[in-house]
Amino acid sequence: MDDERRLIQHKRSNANAMKILIVEDELRTADYLSKGLTEQGCAVDMAHNGIDGQHLALTHDYDVIVLDVMLPGQDGFAVLRELRAVKQTPVIMLTARDRVEDRIKGLHEGADDYLIKPFSFLELLARLQALNRRGRKQEPMQLRIADLQIDLLARKAFRGSTRIDLTAKEFALLAVLARRQGEILSKTAIAELVWDMNFDSNTNVVEVAIKRLRDKIDVPFAPKLLHTIRGMGYVMELRDMQGEGQGL
Repeated sequence: MDDERRLIQHKRSNANAMKILIVEDELRTADYLSKGLTEQGCAVDMAHNGIDGQHLALTHDYDVIVLDVMLPGQDGFAVLRELRAVKQTPVIMLTARDRVEDRIKGLHEGADDYLIKPFSFLELLARLQALNRRGRKQEPMQLRIADLQIDLLARKAFRGSTRIDLTAKEFALLAVLARRQGEILSKTAIAELVWDMNFDSNTNVVEVAIKRLRDKIDVPFAPKLLHTIRGMGYVMELRDMQGEGQGL
């Protein structure tokens, strides 16, 4: 990828910040939205064409996507179709087109909302917040793997009846792994999802955090749930065969 295709701005002020992808080819509009949303405490990633926007939308998890219709590479309708084939991330179509047919097409393709340029930033922000609240209400607040119970709202974890005391980062790491039960997550993916940073490959922050989490949720209990896949990453799942890949 060239520099433009790598244009991702990670400005996440806290773990509860709205994570928003802006796919907009007008640089002034994109910069205006990015600045305004970042000032509101949002985490903003940007793409300036349909191909890059589709790549980011499919490979990252966002709370809401702001998607322009008229884009180079491929238009917003095509991006939306590809996204809806695998994800239900809320999408606001943002475009200069004001024909009813275009709005109907966008909604039929799976858009959740439609805003016509020129627009009020405060109106856009209100719509983003409404879609984010709607999406969060649909997200399960209780996760369970074997006898491991995780309350995402109360930020508590139990193995059976035993309460597990976790730091904020340990709980965030546990939630990321549990939400993706059965999925192998690389160190790079974990670093981005938990710390919102890209760690150098020589940094052992992820390994240390995994070890501390495993010491709390796995070592005193059976069955073991947090597994190391050598050369690939980590996965949380209940296995029939225990003892595979437990080392760091």
